[in-house]
Parts: sequence; structure tokens; C-alpha cells
Amino acid sequence: MPYVTTRDGTRLHCTDWGEGRPVVLLSAAMADSRMWEFQAPFLAGQGLRCVTYDRRGTGRSDVPWSGYDYDTLASDLAELLDQLDLRDVLLVGYAAGGGEAVRYLSRYGAARVGKLALVASTTPFLLRAPDNPDGLEMALFEEIETAIRTDRAAWLRSLTWPFFAGPEADPASTPLSPRLAEWLTDLAMDTSPRAATEIYRTLFTTDQRAETAAVRVPTLVVHGTADLGAPYPLCGPRTAELVPGSTLLTYEGAAHGLFATHADRLNADLLAFAKQ
Repeated sequence: MPYVTTRDGTRLHCTDWGEGRPVVLLSAAMADSRMWEFQAPFLAGQGLRCVTYDRRGTGRSDVPWSGYDYDTLASDLAELLDQLDLRDVLLVGYAAGGGEAVRYLSRYGAARVGKLALVASTTPFLLRAPDNPDGLEMALFEEIETAIRTDRAAWLRSLTWPFFAGPEADPASTPLSPRLAEWLTDLAMDTSPRAATEIYRTLFTTDQRAETAAVRVPTLVVHGTADLGAPYPLCGPRTAELVPGSTLLTYEGAAHGLFATHADRLNADLLAFAKQ
């Protein structure tokens, strides 16, 4: 089944590899399922059923004007799980995908989900507020919005090395080849500018502290200390503190793109969690 069609008629491109316990991988904000270059074949080859899809507005899926809030994105995920009749799923949410996963659980419950992995997740809340004083200023989102509107290709290219190696990155010493890093970054150009802006607005402004604290499935939190997209102090430890009984795995020195820079380690950690 290369496509799943949602209630509003949006077609989502998906892949469904392997057999066994299902693992559903949710991508970063401007990425699509091709970002799982190293995880999907590995997990499918280890006795798991690995399902990936391009969220609306990205990759090979349809590009509607609206529907980039967490409620709609979670509804799209629900359609996928229902239409494929997936049960006892290990749901892996990466960056904004973590927000989607948490919203899915808060709206639809855990009848189909057995475990949750939040990797470089933007949960629980990024924006500065009176009760979140060390959050990010709204001006940062406004800068992103302007960059997407004016020259998102140049903006994405400027973020390539910080994304994969941290804010002080030296391209001469990064863990990926320049060509691989550029290809993974260029995938974001297959996200529509409207979708990119609105998904960033959603992940930046949505307070998910209460619904993160309501998660009741076994949860693994994986986060790098040099993450620029989801700053470690705001996201990894706070998410783990909110989810009862969760396990936090800290990747020292890892930036936001650890799905590529730390692929072997992440693969091993996801596999071990799936097999527990």
C-alpha cells in the first residue's frame, strides 16, 4: 500500500517493510520518510515490521494548504494505524514527530501503541512563557518564517553542519561526508514552504507539558546534548521527567541529526527497546 488517504482526502506516501512487531517512524519537521535511510532497512531486517510515511506537505505526499497543527497530524497518524490495522506499535517520534506521537496518544489512547520512543523530540514546550522562562523567544520563529519566505534553500544550507554537528560545528571535522549531509538537508526542499512554516509554528508554540505527563506507555527518550533544533535542557531531560517511568539516553556531543551521525547507536537502542 504505497498511499494512505485521510478523511480530508490527503494522500500520504508510505512504505511498509518486513514482518513482526510494527515500528512506525515519524520524521522531523521538514524531513520526510527518506530521513530514515539507516533505521528503516535495519529494523526491517531485524524481525520487525517497519512503517514510514511522508506527513502531509512533505516528500511524496499531497500538499494541502492547511492541516499542519498537531490535531490534524495526529489524525493522519490515526488513519495510517487504522487502515494498516497496526497493533502493539513501537511509535518513534523524531523532533516534531515526537509532538505528533504525544498528541496521538492524548487524543486516541494507547489501544494500538505498546511503546513510545521520543528521539530529539521538541516536547514538552519550546516557547518562552512566564512559567517557562528559559524557553525560546518568539522572535526565533519569526526569523525562521522570514528565512523560509525569502530564501529557504540558502537558510537550509547554512544549517547543514550545525544540524549534524552542533552550533559550533567545523565542517572539516563533522561525522558525515559532505555529500550525505547535503543530500539529507536537501530533502527538506521537498516540503512545501507553507507546510514548513506551519509545522514550525506548531512545534514552536504548542505547550505539550500536560499531555506529555499523561503518557502511560513504556517510553524511551533519546537526546543529544548539542541539539540545536530541540535544545537538550529544554527537551530531553524535561520530557523524561514528565513521563512516568521513562528512560533517558543522553548522547554526549550529538546534535539534532543523530539519526545519521549516530545511526548505529540509535539503531541498537531502538532495536533493544523494541525487543524488551
